[in-house]
Amino acid sequence: MKTNFTDQQLTDPNIKRADEILRTCVHCGFCTATCPTYQILGDELDSPRGRIYLIKDMFESGRPADKKTVEHVDKCLSCLACMTTCPSGVHYMHLIDQARAYIEKTYKRPLMDRLLRWALSQIIPYPKRFRLALWGAKRGKPLAFLIPDQRLKAMLEMAPKRIPTVSKNDTAQIFAAIGPRKKRVALLTGCAQKALNADINDATISVLRRLGCEVVIAKGMGCCGALTHHMGRQKPAHESAAANIRIWMAEVNGEGLDAVVINTSGCGTTVKDYGHMFRNDPMSADAAHIASITKDISEILIDLEFPKNKPMEITVAYHAACSLQHGQQIKTQPKTLLKRAGFEVVEPKDSHLCCGSAGTYNLLQPELSQELKSRKVTTLEAKQPDVIAAGNIGCMIQIGSGTDIPIVHTVELLNWAISGQKPREIV
Repeated sequence: MKTNFTDQQLTDPNIKRADEILRTCVHCGFCTATCPTYQILGDELDSPRGRIYLIKDMFESGRPADKKTVEHVDKCLSCLACMTTCPSGVHYMHLIDQARAYIEKTYKRPLMDRLLRWALSQIIPYPKRFRLALWGAKRGKPLAFLIPDQRLKAMLEMAPKRIPTVSKNDTAQIFAAIGPRKKRVALLTGCAQKALNADINDATISVLRRLGCEVVIAKGMGCCGALTHHMGRQKPAHESAAANIRIWMAEVNGEGLDAVVINTSGCGTTVKDYGHMFRNDPMSADAAHIASITKDISEILIDLEFPKNKPMEITVAYHAACSLQHGQQIKTQPKTLLKRAGFEVVEPKDSHLCCGSAGTYNLLQPELSQELKSRKVTTLEAKQPDVIAAGNIGCMIQIGSGTDIPIVHTVELLNWAISGQKPREIV
């Protein structure tokens, strides 16, 4: 793609990076075949190629974002299926994130939009606040039908049937390996996940310890910054990320770390991109190091040679989270582990398509999100599984709200196979 940035514009490292990305696009349109919003809406501007044109025009002109551009950028899930499909290697993720940051700086949204986005950024990354919000939403859920704004209604309906108690495993501490120590790892316990499902971290710690890992829950660790980063709020996103980088580097420079382990794939995609996020920052070397040692739980368990188990006689429908299969290009490891654990693994039709969760997308774009959820649930239920497994809490909440089939994190099933502790969702 030909670009027309001035020499002055290209002195801005962000514009220079955008120029590099834009120039790799060859207009082929392969991305439209796997874009969920284009499949639903059929609008070129709601495809990656269409959004690229809008972003290019916005950046080249140097003008503030307009309503049309914002509307189509907001409808993007950041599922990154387009990056998996693209034969030219267009790094759409960096481009769309930069566009969102630009929109945040130059576009004044309607008052309700601003309030909703502010509330989400001030609640979800903070487990105590989020837990309180969930309690409030649970009590207000019966009155959801009275609320005209679909986004507010979606926020109420997000409240789970059971709000878990705080797990003692989430506080700062060190868990010794069971048997000889093979690795020393830090676990990102997440923010929303701790409020929505405490069993995932408990299962993760259990499996890692049994396979020879010393597990560090670092003091002061918090949100990875993903939620605010994808809302274009660069300052709070970088502050959250910088805090974690400093905390984990203290462990690296202390007793050492072999890996930072993440069991929420949306967080993993962001942490693995810390090197890029901080490329122009004095923390660049530390950020790049943390990014380089970050592993999804499925990657680390493959490295640890998860043992083969006897057949469990249970059929698991594996849902591939977009942030895992597209964002991190992790496709085979979770299925390999489930098979080793003794489960029969099946996959739904169109497994490359998003379930519609996508961070805060299900709250800010509820109509499109509901359509994507319905399609995903239909394809999963068609496999008639005993249980659905996923590697991302957002997907679990999204899909679980549309089916009676129990849905659990992949690591919960692996922990069941290795420790005998059955996930509470499976009767």
